[in-house]
Amino acid sequence: MHMADALAAPAVAGTMYVCSAAAAAYSVKKVRLDMDTKKVPVMGVMGAFVFAAQMINFTIPGTGSSGHLCGGMLLSALLGPYAGFLTMIGVLLIQGLLFADGGLLALGCNVWNMAFYGCFLGALLIWKPLMKRGMSKAKIAAASILGCVLTLQLGAFSVCLETLASGITELPFAVFVGTMQPIHLAIGFVEGLITAAVLVFVYEARPELLYDSSPKEKDRGRFSFKKTILVLAAAAVLIGGGLSLAASSHPDGLEWSIEKLTGSAELEAEGRIYEASGAVQEATSLLPDYAFPGSESALGTTFSGIAGAAAVLGVCVGASYLFKFFRKCSEP
Repeated sequence: MHMADALAAPAVAGTMYVCSAAAAAYSVKKVRLDMDTKKVPVMGVMGAFVFAAQMINFTIPGTGSSGHLCGGMLLSALLGPYAGFLTMIGVLLIQGLLFADGGLLALGCNVWNMAFYGCFLGALLIWKPLMKRGMSKAKIAAASILGCVLTLQLGAFSVCLETLASGITELPFAVFVGTMQPIHLAIGFVEGLITAAVLVFVYEARPELLYDSSPKEKDRGRFSFKKTILVLAAAAVLIGGGLSLAASSHPDGLEWSIEKLTGSAELEAEGRIYEASGAVQEATSLLPDYAFPGSESALGTTFSGIAGAAAVLGVCVGASYLFKFFRKCSEP
């Protein structure tokens, strides 16, 4: 559901940058006050995992469309809303800069649509209330599916609103909404199942890693903290470096919706700011479309999956040190 620059007018893009930056600044403040040092490697590894998982587009049967994990609900269920939101920003930043996935001008829109709802609404309005009286596999599955469906619906609707407010395309709002919402309902349900599977594994392996878990869960896990992190890291490498080769070739829900209405998934926008954004992205995207430039080799996809996951891990861990997310725990 990454928006391209051609969907967002500069005024709308700027507004969403401000909104997303405000949420990020508040998240940094909250994380610096509350962060447990053990969350730092979790941020890095789960950021890498979400990046890798987003490379796997799954086909929505009977539609000619595909979807992929957004990851906001997954990250917030493990890290909480604030650290989860910052981790999602790291994922989207690497995707935009290194792989030209989503426009740089539209990055503020993408952060809001794909990270804000999943991390804040998913964690605070769905996950936390459902887990208030204790966790169980059934509650985790219910929260995962409900959270992914609801937050992806909100994200898809925001794309439509931002496109309408921009007024630079000929996409009719009512028809665009009517196309976007049903396909993202199906995508959200599949994402919910994937999210539930990962979170149930963590619940069995190391339940205290889950957001808002009770102290009594601490000694119930089957694996050590280190082993759980290593399993998730290995899964990120396997998914990004191997399973990504089996990704669906169908357009994702947003591209499919645009193609349904216009006959093409590609939209163009003219203006200096679009040219400048495109020039920056062309200079930074070393692996455009998750491939070696000018090559269709599968090795490019494998390399992109592993390199991208490593880059996200580095950004998340580096940001943790830069913003001193571990300060409170290191002080006497």
